[in-house]
Amino acid sequence: MVREGNDQFSLLSIAVPAFGPSVLFSLGEGAVLPVVALSARDLGGSVAVAALTVTLIGLGSLVFNLPASLLTIRFGERWAIIGAQATGAVALVVAALSHELWQFMPALVALGMASSVTNLARQKYLTEAVPPGFRARALSTLGGTLRVGLFLGPFLGAAAMQVWGLRGAYWVGAAVYTGAAVVAWFMPDLEDDAAGPGRAVQPRLGRIAATHWKVLATVGLGVLFVSAVRQSRQAVIPLWAEHLGMDAPTASLVYGIAGGVDLLLFYPGGRLMDLRGRLAVALPSMLIMGAALVAMPLSTSFWPFLLVSCLLGLGNGIGSGMIMTLGADFSPAHGRAQFLGLWRLMADSGSTLGPVLLSAVTAAASLGIGVAAAGALGLAAAGVLAWSIPRAQRSPAHGS
Repeated sequence: MVREGNDQFSLLSIAVPAFGPSVLFSLGEGAVLPVVALSARDLGGSVAVAALTVTLIGLGSLVFNLPASLLTIRFGERWAIIGAQATGAVALVVAALSHELWQFMPALVALGMASSVTNLARQKYLTEAVPPGFRARALSTLGGTLRVGLFLGPFLGAAAMQVWGLRGAYWVGAAVYTGAAVVAWFMPDLEDDAAGPGRAVQPRLGRIAATHWKVLATVGLGVLFVSAVRQSRQAVIPLWAEHLGMDAPTASLVYGIAGGVDLLLFYPGGRLMDLRGRLAVALPSMLIMGAALVAMPLSTSFWPFLLVSCLLGLGNGIGSGMIMTLGADFSPAHGRAQFLGLWRLMADSGSTLGPVLLSAVTAAASLGIGVAAAGALGLAAAGVLAWSIPRAQRSPAHGS
């Protein structure tokens, strides 16, 4: 099923098998994420422990990126996705049945591991199933489906909790993950998968890292910065709303409006990347986000704060799928899964380090300076990407 040309191709032709599991997976994740800290408190954890439990899903994803690439090589994209959804469903059942923190916390780590396998396998699947001329649109749409799921998931979880209490979110998440595994079952195999374990010997992870170290140290560094800025943004909007004395409903309203702007722009951003090159989106995305974060401490009332938050949504929205597209472009045809594992490791490292930087600078100085520092990191990301991404890059250099 590997696509070589653009003739007659439509994203709709692979919409259900390619994007269906992603929508369901992110729906399940969105249903669960808002109640993780509350569940930890319900199980007797302190506030500090509850805050720690929120990081366990990301930690599981971070440490499992490289093993995820090996699993994808061994079993192929379709079976890797099916297995990851099934593992996520089991982890959520364990979380729902947990009566002690020592039972609950490992389930979150396992959920992060399942997320890592899912993310890598579906990225590799779309990279090889979609013609290069449609790649950015496909991966931006994938990023958009994740945003849609994370946006709608909390409402699904809230409805379940009205019926079954706090643990209802985990039960509905497990059911949705099971549905994602069923949908993934009907994904058409790629030609590489059909060969099974007996196909050509894959290069070792260390060899891929040594061969592509320049890309990882340049564009990869930019991707690390991008991820740090994006993850910091998740905390900046509610924290600055609180700093301005806004109540929780108002803060949620601003967050939701900014998220709506974000959701509207994923496909136009992907199309622009395909037609005008990756830098045509990567550079303005980070310039807008960086400038918005630098301007955030200057907003002292509702309307300026809403405007800056919407600018953050604009910058993030047009850059939907940007990290995945760049990873796909630079990945070699032979050893793609290993390269994407390293790529996702850098991206997830940035997601982990961003909030740490925000917290450290805020603790040492003030929230305003911490937010501005995150903005400076966004501008630095723009500089690194402008320097390292080829000006005319629209499709991969095959065999790189």
